[in-house]
Amino acid sequence: MKKVLYRQLLVKALGLSFLLFSTSFYAQEETAAEETAVEESSAAGGDAAKGKQLFNQNCAACHALNRKMTGPALANVETRLYEDEGLDKEWLYAWIKNSAGMIASGDAYANKIYAEYNQAAMTAFPTLSNQDIDDILAYTAAPPPEPVVATVASADGEGGGASGGISNEIILGALALVFGLLVIMLILVNNTLRRIAEANGVVLEKAKAEKRLPLWKAFAQNQFLVLVSAIFLLLASAYFAYGWMMQVGVDQGYAPIQPIHYSHKIHAGDNKIECKYCHSSARVSKHSGIPSLNVCMNCHKSIYEYTGNPEGPSDEDLANGYTNEFYTAEIKKLYKAVGWDEENQRYTGESQPVEWVRIHNLPDFAYFNHSQHVSVAGIECQTCHGPVEEMEIMYQYSPLTMGWCINCHRETNVKVEGNEYYEAIHAELSKKYGVEELTAAMMGGLECGKCHY
Repeated sequence: MKKVLYRQLLVKALGLSFLLFSTSFYAQEETAAEETAVEESSAAGGDAAKGKQLFNQNCAACHALNRKMTGPALANVETRLYEDEGLDKEWLYAWIKNSAGMIASGDAYANKIYAEYNQAAMTAFPTLSNQDIDDILAYTAAPPPEPVVATVASADGEGGGASGGISNEIILGALALVFGLLVIMLILVNNTLRRIAEANGVVLEKAKAEKRLPLWKAFAQNQFLVLVSAIFLLLASAYFAYGWMMQVGVDQGYAPIQPIHYSHKIHAGDNKIECKYCHSSARVSKHSGIPSLNVCMNCHKSIYEYTGNPEGPSDEDLANGYTNEFYTAEIKKLYKAVGWDEENQRYTGESQPVEWVRIHNLPDFAYFNHSQHVSVAGIECQTCHGPVEEMEIMYQYSPLTMGWCINCHRETNVKVEGNEYYEAIHAELSKKYGVEELTAAMMGGLECGKCHY
């Protein structure tokens, strides 16, 4: 009777766990609703969807819909010009296609805009047809779409991502429940087998442990084992001590937090900005240099917020706090440091220095010239600095040790094509030693005086 009772309890417990797991699975199923906001055309007959594409291609560099940038805000610009200034659509056609001509003709409103915005004439767009301009005006007249808020999974497991599903907490809870039931089942089976054995007259005895010496006494009495262990510990200690001392001054993997977060992944990776655009001195100077904030403002006068990937930030970015709002806040830090009045689009003169933390730092007695490697040798930045275009936070990729540099000089072939100086050296070495390939080491790249004054 007891055996039957245990079996019934096990069946009921397993059935209950399966029921709970299935219920939680279907309770967590969700479907993500996508926002589709394609605006209808305005009263002028333009296509707002086409106008949005044209706006992003031609206007977004200097204009935004609801804020002043290099040029004025363009939301409802057609209505404002008609009602406030008494202008018509023909004036807009002429202004967009040839703004300089409108200013030269003495048009009052054209010269007013010219004077208000630092006497910089708007770029002419003669290739835009009247229908294209109507489409752009339809987009500027349409109401802006509602902002899309990324769904982040909360700590209690809600909001299981764009495609729905079961949260990790529920899966772990179900697995823990199944594991607990298995443990209970094994205990019940063990007790049942013991009862069956006892009912059949089988006597279960516990194995008697033999009296043995304590482990430490047995170890101390074995002199050979003590000697071998002592030698092993001494060699291991020497090995780890040597490894630790060899890492003194080696900062490979060093990734300090900067006062303004700069993502090489976004700039060099997503936007394909060349390294030497910001670090221009690497071509002509010993140092690669830290780019001035004015270089940043070449783009960020117009890029005042980060919109990111249209699909939204990845789960890894969300886990690290790298949201669109985070990057936009860092742009505001840049404006504060450079003294940029975002509202009036001008410099205030109240700048603040940015205390960047240096990452790559060679000893003072070591000489390294960026221009010699970048311009003369044609070495890519990634050779020493690693996959910079994939780094969210910049870190020291290479060890930058003496041995690492020497190995590079021994293994890297010099590009002699088109360089008469190198071609002459190569010819002499080939004549004397039969050298087919020329390395930096063959040209004296291993001499102490090359890197140490």
